[in-house]
Amino acid sequence: LVQLQYALNSLAAAHLFAGELTTATRLLEEERLIGEATGNPPIGYTEMTLAAWRGREAQALELIEAASRAATARGVGRMVNAATSASSVLHNGLGRHDAARDAAWRAFERDQLGFGPFVVPELAEAASRTGDEALVRAALDWLSERTEHTRATPSEWALGIQARVRALLSDGETADRLYRESIAHLSRTRVRVELARAHLLYGEWLRRRRRRLDARGQLRTAHDMLAAMGIEAFAERARRELQATGETARKRTVET
Repeated sequence: LVQLQYALNSLAAAHLFAGELTTATRLLEEERLIGEATGNPPIGYTEMTLAAWRGREAQALELIEAASRAATARGVGRMVNAATSASSVLHNGLGRHDAARDAAWRAFERDQLGFGPFVVPELAEAASRTGDEALVRAALDWLSERTEHTRATPSEWALGIQARVRALLSDGETADRLYRESIAHLSRTRVRVELARAHLLYGEWLRRRRRRLDARGQLRTAHDMLAAMGIEAFAERARRELQATGETARKRTVET
């Protein structure tokens, strides 16, 4: 039944990135019950990532540290990468961009198959926030190699993230156009967590340019989406940014 546990983990991850965190949680509970009934250990990948996206710091750090120890002891490289990737999400959500950059860089440097699309957005955002333009460009080069120099048609997801990373390296009308382009691409996908973050980053950029009214619209959209999904740390980031524009948004939990 271990294959069923892996299948449930993968399905939970798909629901997580679609912003359906409640469904993801139910699937992980089912996976845990199967593990208990069969004596198999829990898979761990998605539970750790879910806690990081929720911004549940104590729970996420406990799961990340436990996974890192187990992976190191067993020589399981994929779990190490999953742990560092989850760590980068957690710290970006909490606004600790130095820690997010370092974690994302460790996973990015290993370049293990399957992790790049999840690590690159974290690395680019964290590097941009810490003024490390070289790392943002490294992230963009990785994306461009896969979206522009292959015969495969790039997905709307990849194009949306690429436009967002380009926006982080741009300014003025070019950045504005790229943020809107990113939102347009991502709105045609099921990856609602990244769409919400595109609105957040665009709103933060607009506020720093003192375009308060424009910023409020983007930040309000980001806050409402993130809060409704239960992505609490990123929602709190949006709430604080809204306050900085002179608008208030009450704290919400997924229960609210």
